[in-house]
Parts: sequence; structure tokens; C-alpha cells
Amino acid sequence: MDSGYLTQPAIFLIDTIFGLYLFALVLRFLFQWFNADYYNPISQMIVKVTQPPVGLLRRFIPPLGRVDSATLLLMLALQMIASYLVLTLQGVDLNPAALAVFATSQLLDLILNVLFFAIVITVVLSWFHVSRYNPAVSLLYSFTNPMLKWARKLLPPMGGLDLSPLIPIIGIQLVKMLVLPPLDQLVRMLS
Repeated sequence: MDSGYLTQPAIFLIDTIFGLYLFALVLRFLFQWFNADYYNPISQMIVKVTQPPVGLLRRFIPPLGRVDSATLLLMLALQMIASYLVLTLQGVDLNPAALAVFATSQLLDLILNVLFFAIVITVVLSWFHVSRYNPAVSLLYSFTNPMLKWARKLLPPMGGLDLSPLIPIIGIQLVKMLVLPPLDQLVRMLS
């Protein structure tokens, strides 16, 4: 057995462990950004899981308006560590500046994916009779409704058909196409 035999399982573990925690941090950040119900049981679970490091960082890093700087910095630091570990296992060496840009690109992609799938799930749930009192559903609606309310002003329902979710979905995809490739190119230039 060569050393490459353990590389893929190690990358899988790093991606899984860091990915799950980063997902929880992204949810915490988005819940705060969209003023989701703090007392929702799912919100409480996310806060309890992420509070120890975020609480420690908040002692030194104040929020900037509505932006939770401590959570944002923690997400970036964890993404940088995860990216460094994975790239090192793959034999890729990036300098700190390239690593920071690469981690920013990965984090932005994760945030945009969470928003995209939240809107898609909201649309699918609208086809069925689902109780808004369900903690997961009410939380999902609380942070997709601001985007959908804005979209409904631009494209009101026509003949009972609500096409307004297409606006944020197209917007998210455009942001991914316009912002992420230049960041990836910047990574190549810096490395």
C-alpha cells in the first residue's frame, strides 16, 4: 500500500468535518442576516453548536452593522484551514494570499449554494400543504421570504403562477458566474 491509499479517505474526512461545521456557521450567519426566529429550536441548535468559538471571537471582533464579523472571520479561517489541509494532501502548495482568495471563493460558493437550495426547497414546499408551524419550514421561509418578497415586487404572480423565485435563482447563478471565475483566476495569478 502506498501513501496515496490514505489520501482520499483523509480528504473525505476533512471535507466532511469542516464542511458540516462551516454549513452550521453559514446558517448562523444567514439566520442573523435575515432576522430569522432566534427562538426556533433549529436556530437554538445552530447557536449552541457554533457559540463557543464565535463567542470567544466576539470579545475581540465587534459586529459591523448587521454583519456578524466574528462569524464571518471564523468561517474564513476554517475554510482556509480546510483548504490548506486538502491542498497539502493533494500535493498543491499555495502561498497565504492565494490560499485566502481560494478560501474566500469556496466560502462564497457555499453561501450562494445554501441560498439557491433554500429557494428551490421553498418553491417545492409551496406545491404541497406543509404547516408553517414546523420549525424547519418556518425557519426556511423566514430567510427566503425577504428575497422572494423583493422578487414578487418585480414579477407579480400571473394567472395563479408565481414565477418570482426565478429572479433570485437567476441572480444567484449570475453572481456565481461573474464573481467566482475571477477569484479562481486571481488564485492562479497569486500562486
